[in-house]
Amino acid sequence: MTRSRSDLDVSSTLLDPAEHAGDDPMDWSALFGDDRPVVLEIGSGKGLFLANAAAARPDQGFFGIEISKKYARLAAERIVKAGLANVRLWPADAGRLMSHRVIPASLREVHVYFPDPWWKKRHKKRRVFNETLVASIARGLAPGGELHVATDVEEYFGVIRELVAADPRFVEIEPPPLGDPEHDQDYLTNFERKYRIEGRAVYRTSYRRQPD
Repeated sequence: MTRSRSDLDVSSTLLDPAEHAGDDPMDWSALFGDDRPVVLEIGSGKGLFLANAAAARPDQGFFGIEISKKYARLAAERIVKAGLANVRLWPADAGRLMSHRVIPASLREVHVYFPDPWWKKRHKKRRVFNETLVASIARGLAPGGELHVATDVEEYFGVIRELVAADPRFVEIEPPPLGDPEHDQDYLTNFERKYRIEGRAVYRTSYRRQPD
């Protein structure tokens, strides 16, 4: 288990929701210091995707949402230790921010990798993917923007595809090809690394936001 380093200053990366309270729109240019394209990840975990993508695309801003404050802190530490200045982490629930605070058509990409499947029937209402989230993502993406999804749960994958297919603003496209998993950069998340090493199936798809 990765240990957190309390001595590491992550204030440049890990945002404090209390300092950004209310329902004012997220000011991407203020957060990143310019008008660079913004990529958003819902459920950033320990930040493997954010670290790899931000390093590969320094001209873009990466905004990660992670409800677990523990994991958000670990992700921020990973980003800071990598010397990446183009990542911000939001340690709170994604629902309200996506539906109320993301400026319409302000995102280039949205990524959702290995969301909690909430196996028990009575808990499935807690799943992050629902009609409201799909509508919020469609609202936040600019025309031509992309949504990328991956999960190891076939049933949940079917639910996600049905939800997104019901929104005419999305058209399904081929997901990016997988790399040869020889090092961290060939994995999207820590979950994917674990599952692929174990030989478990990973289901993925991508969508493009259509013009209104």
